[in-house]
Amino acid sequence: MNDGSFDASGELLAEQFKLRPYETRVIELTKNVGQHLAIMAAFEKTRGERIITMDADMQNPPEEIPRLLEQMDLGYDYVGSYRMHRKDTSFRRYASLAANKVRASITSVAMKDHGCMLRAYSRRIVELIVRSSELDTFIPALAYELARSPAEIPVAHEKRHAGKSSYSFFRLLRLNFDLVTAFSILPLQFFTMASLACSFGSFILVLTLGIRRLVIGPEEGGLFTLFGILFLLISIAMVGIGLIGEYVGRIYRMSQTRTRYQIRTILEDKSCSKTREYYILDTAK
Repeated sequence: MNDGSFDASGELLAEQFKLRPYETRVIELTKNVGQHLAIMAAFEKTRGERIITMDADMQNPPEEIPRLLEQMDLGYDYVGSYRMHRKDTSFRRYASLAANKVRASITSVAMKDHGCMLRAYSRRIVELIVRSSELDTFIPALAYELARSPAEIPVAHEKRHAGKSSYSFFRLLRLNFDLVTAFSILPLQFFTMASLACSFGSFILVLTLGIRRLVIGPEEGGLFTLFGILFLLISIAMVGIGLIGEYVGRIYRMSQTRTRYQIRTILEDKSCSKTREYYILDTAK
């Protein structure tokens, strides 16, 4: 899978197709649509009973693939993985740790490492994911919810062999917003409870100030306190509006029913029959 990259990925994949036309299928998108939509496009074209995804940066060694398949032989229909002894920067490690803890606390998705894309999917899971037709989805988490018998194993992690990650801080933040808003409404419920608590506190404050004015009389010096409380309530309201906007934005994007991605070319040998396993490499991470 070439997610609209501008480097030599297309040429390299075409060379691999010439060497292994029976085993290889190359899909190129017209532009970069993001890791998860690119995998969704690949899922729609897969022909195997078992599908394995992995990033092309080779930070997860391909030698770990047989271990995923061994778990599927035991009856698991979806096998995830989590990175042992990560070779990323301290910022990436701690940010990922925090994101995993937040996701675990507000969603029902029980994964140790949602950022590791070395995963094995059964044909049934892939077909269910494709039928979901979601735009801003998080495929590993969606697969976990759809799986009858999920599993997760530790895998090795290595330094990036070449290039650098295309995931900026903003993209990572957006990715985690998608994960949280796609699988939980707890942030909305939390905001509702916080708003109720603030409303109750504001009512008590107004009642107290009213009683003091009747008992003591007019007082000075409380103006800035009132401004501070007002700014606090306004900031809470702004956070809530932004949170609601995230959910409404997802509904809006889904209602547009636009094409999620456009495929430029597909290199394949159409005489190929179904194979037992099929591998998807995302070359644009």
